[in-house]
Amino acid sequence: MTKKSIFAIAFWVVAACAMACTNLIVSKGASTDGSTFITYAADSHTRYGQLRYLPAADHAAGETVRLYNYGSLKFQIELPQPAHTYQVTGFINEHQLAIGETTWGGRKELEAGNKEGIDYGNLILLALQRARNCREAIQVMHELVSTYGYADGGETFSLADPDEVWIYEIVSKGDERGAVWVARRVPDGYVSGHANQARITTFPWEGKKVRNSISSKNLKRLYDKEVECVYSHDVADFARRQGWYSGKDADFSFADTYNPLTFSGLRACEARVYAMFNRCADGMKKYEAFAMGDKDAERLPLWVVPNRKLTVQDCMALMRDHYEGTPMDMTGDPGAGPFHCPYRWRPMEFTLDGKTYVHERAISTQQTGFSFVAQCRSWLPSKLGGVLWFGVDDTYSTCYTPIYCGITQVPHCFAEGNGSMSQYSETAAFWLFNRVSNFCYLRYDSMIADVVKVQQELETDFVRDEQAHARRWAQMDVDERRLVGELNRFSNDRAERMMRRWRQLDQLLLMKYIDGNIKHVKEDKIETTPTGVVRFPQQPPYPEWFLRQIIEAHGEVLQER
Repeated sequence: MTKKSIFAIAFWVVAACAMACTNLIVSKGASTDGSTFITYAADSHTRYGQLRYLPAADHAAGETVRLYNYGSLKFQIELPQPAHTYQVTGFINEHQLAIGETTWGGRKELEAGNKEGIDYGNLILLALQRARNCREAIQVMHELVSTYGYADGGETFSLADPDEVWIYEIVSKGDERGAVWVARRVPDGYVSGHANQARITTFPWEGKKVRNSISSKNLKRLYDKEVECVYSHDVADFARRQGWYSGKDADFSFADTYNPLTFSGLRACEARVYAMFNRCADGMKKYEAFAMGDKDAERLPLWVVPNRKLTVQDCMALMRDHYEGTPMDMTGDPGAGPFHCPYRWRPMEFTLDGKTYVHERAISTQQTGFSFVAQCRSWLPSKLGGVLWFGVDDTYSTCYTPIYCGITQVPHCFAEGNGSMSQYSETAAFWLFNRVSNFCYLRYDSMIADVVKVQQELETDFVRDEQAHARRWAQMDVDERRLVGELNRFSNDRAERMMRRWRQLDQLLLMKYIDGNIKHVKEDKIETTPTGVVRFPQQPPYPEWFLRQIIEAHGEVLQER
């Protein structure tokens, strides 16, 4: 009798997200300590923020796994298991392989077919379970979609291991089995990124003069370190057969062929990549027009050299952006209201007097289910070297907590089954952080300062503690069981500390800001007079521009007589 495994149902049905994500990719040479980083914000309106844990396992001959589509919950496909699968915690495995993604869909002509096969969420999971590094992951994903089919639209993946980072783009072939794809290693010293728009345009092709590029027909060379670009053998020929491309291989652009640029692809997607680059690299102003929707303007590059080497906290900061300092700044226009709230309720597009307008779509957004910064370090043992800095809700107001890739006990506040999108839980980080952030939306410019103060306090301590913890345990000769126990204690302790501090913040915000007042606070306590009476609160007025709008609309009624 064939043994079956069904763990993929719970893992990816909830964890995968819709077309609304942002990734940053940082190479070793672009970080201060030689870490590689990828970031990921899962910005679906219906995804719940939690961490899944899948232990490593040995599988008997004939054992299979049943995969279910992450959106519909319908059975997708049944695959044979390999002899061994690796431990996975969230989006990182025990070997420090981390994968993130953003969805772009691609040509509508490809949407109708390819219903049988592996969807992108399960493709990530299978790669994490079956690969130890980026190059192995590329081979695993190619073999899986070639053998069983790819039943999904266009995706861009971020791949990181302790030595390399890659950007990988894939799209289905409609009625044909398989997929077309291209993967490029981000050069050392560079950063890249993607946000729901295909980004790889032209790329080097295999040949006598190009030794760093190979096609899927020659994957045996993939593990040569000189190989920095890999692509499916028919990536251009498939487009030619469809009538979408007729030029030379050297001029073939994956992004322009399979995900042609539109205004929304620029303004809502490429603009987020521009925002990340603009905050860490020089000379980005010339790409502003492109980010704002001008397809004829100078195109944003695939990767850039940062003007400084990045720390883990820099990566966190780059995921916290509302286009501040650009013409798209969400904090200053009337849509932000009198208290400069940088969020706009959906839908993003609206029509008025026959003209169509858009609300900006920034990196930091209200509908984020979870986000992370994955850190991979080659100089440490794998279980200690890989850290998933994990947070829930909006990136701007979350707190990134260190979760080692070697843990075997997920903190309760992030654990599967602790609440859901339809079930409130007092002990779930997702609901606590959403309660705080949604209260902040009422008087954002004042209240967010209190949130950021606690956020920075915790994250600074967590980064310092983690670095000291890693150094100490790397120097100790301990068996794996003892090390894993220590990793469990460290990650769970920091998660519990984060929850305690955020509950205190939640209570303080309520006491300080109820009824539109701002009470005086000292050392996180509401100030009182010597006799115990609460000091009379501050009542800052609405800004003048907002008062003028009230007068223009309703002044005759409100004016004193």
